[in-house]
Amino acid sequence: MANPRQIDGIDVFIEGSGDHSIVMVHGWPDTHRLWDAQVAHLSANYRCIRFTLPGFDIGKPRRGYALAELVDTLKHIVEQTCPGQQVTLMLHDWGCIFGYEFAMRHPHLVRRIVGVDIGDVGSRAHLQGLSAKAKFMVFAYQVWLAIAWRVGGTLGDRMTRWMARTMHCRSDARFIGSAMNYPYYIQWTGAFGSYRHALRFDPRWPMLYIWGRKKPFQFHSTEWVQTLRQRPGSQALEFDTGHWVMTARPREFNEALAAWLAQDD
Repeated sequence: MANPRQIDGIDVFIEGSGDHSIVMVHGWPDTHRLWDAQVAHLSANYRCIRFTLPGFDIGKPRRGYALAELVDTLKHIVEQTCPGQQVTLMLHDWGCIFGYEFAMRHPHLVRRIVGVDIGDVGSRAHLQGLSAKAKFMVFAYQVWLAIAWRVGGTLGDRMTRWMARTMHCRSDARFIGSAMNYPYYIQWTGAFGSYRHALRFDPRWPMLYIWGRKKPFQFHSTEWVQTLRQRPGSQALEFDTGHWVMTARPREFNEALAAWLAQDD
């Protein structure tokens, strides 16, 4: 891995070469390491740019970050690593929430979007499609993680790692801690400015949406996927995996990703 570049106090890794840049944003409970297999596959043809989200690096001071702060940081990373370019965003989990917000607020910086397992989550159509049991499960795991963030310390870290194991997360437990739970704390308490003012995501760019079917509930509505499939240049693919498609089926994921990118290139 190349030596990182410091932007807003964050280590930003730039690997590979090519005319197009892909900015990769992970979610919970991951770090920039989530994209190892994708960088190995794509770096011969693309500049791959990745970093660990502010607050998710357990080796750095623990604090929460407002949505506006995260969007500003992502903007600085894009502008400083890809000056004068539009980039491809590749997003997963909370990275989708932050990346979609960035795209809506700075559309001139985005060429296309790859979203993994998070679609129109929280929309009326999505909520209406969830069963009462699914809604309770969402509440239970998210509030557990919000509490773990508030508790912090050794107990908070143990609570967080237990939930990661329960959800079959493949990430290395050494890099998982309660510090990365602050989005859940914001979601349920409204702290740090809340997410109430987030813009509704309208995928006006070409978009590849990939999700795993082996979950008790989905983070998108059927209507949203159907609408996306009707948009020129966009595609929606279902995989026989859980939430972490890119690590559960890296070869299949990478092949589908590379094929879609090549169509636009």
